[in-house]
Amino acid sequence: MEDVLHNSMIPYAEDVILNRAIPRIEDGLKPVQRRILYSMYTLGILPDKGYKKSARVVGDCLAKYHPHGDTSVYDAMVRLAQD
Repeated sequence: MEDVLHNSMIPYAEDVILNRAIPRIEDGLKPVQRRILYSMYTLGILPDKGYKKSARVVGDCLAKYHPHGDTSVYDAMVRLAQD
């Protein structure tokens, strides 16, 4: 059991801790938030332009930049709007 712990669990735990999606110090954004904003910029969604549906932004972001599932992108968009 001790062998399994040192060879499997501890390296996994370290990897999870080191590679977590934590906000960057420069702008305070997590990677998924940065990808959403960039995707919106490339789609031409700016404050002075018309609106687009959120599914368009999520689909573009998933297809090009964030292949992890739509729930995380929708959640990040909601949190961006609430901040």
